[in-house]
Amino acid sequence: MFFFLSKVLDVFLCPYTWGVLLFAAAVPWRARGARRWRRRRAFGIAGMAVLLLAGLSPISNAIMWRLERVTTSTYRADVTYDAVVLLGGLVDQEATAETGRAAYNDAVERLIVAHELLRDGKARVVIVSAATNPSFPDSGEAVVIGRQLEGWGIAKDRIIIEDRALNTRENALYSQQIAQARGFSNVLIVTSAFHMARAEACFAAVGMKVDTLAVDYRAHAHSGSGLNDWVPRVDGLADMSGTLHEIFGRIVYRVKGYSKPAP
Repeated sequence: MFFFLSKVLDVFLCPYTWGVLLFAAAVPWRARGARRWRRRRAFGIAGMAVLLLAGLSPISNAIMWRLERVTTSTYRADVTYDAVVLLGGLVDQEATAETGRAAYNDAVERLIVAHELLRDGKARVVIVSAATNPSFPDSGEAVVIGRQLEGWGIAKDRIIIEDRALNTRENALYSQQIAQARGFSNVLIVTSAFHMARAEACFAAVGMKVDTLAVDYRAHAHSGSGLNDWVPRVDGLADMSGTLHEIFGRIVYRVKGYSKPAP
């Protein structure tokens, strides 16, 4: 149920949805309602404002900058970790199933960095934590990532597949169970910088002390310095949706007790 609600709420956390709903409220659907033109004009203006402001990359960039910098990586270069936990969310399972080739999104740096840690002997094994979409059982994200790591020369016995986790809380819960069963003590988690604060808090909530290595930084220090930055774009809407999803996720997780401040 939580997973279903999170996907429904994703729709309503999208500025595009807000704009469409506001524009819909501005339409005089009935002749009698057409007399209320002032209210409907206000809805129309609000809808336009939402879409224009949410489409400005400096605004979403400023929010993303804050999300990325509320946590600091605690990775220790002089430590050989028992395990590195690679959080999923970087494979397009549908595209992978259709093409027969691994299709990655913007978060692919998580995989690249995890591979570097394994290749350089900084971690003994990797726990790949990502659920398999039942619609594409042969293209499960964790399995796809595991195959990619093998293709890059990582021995199969160094790759632990955890393919049940549907969200960050379950990433932490199932990874903790694996770590406990195998006696892992020094564990490092790798995920995108904007997502790291929530991930670290989820691991803390299940009683697992971890080091962190944030990757996939997306915010830029000089966004908004040029006039071209202030042109509304569809990419801006997508970026704003992502930042709102993460902010709302942090709030919900804290309220439900899925996360807590790391010690």
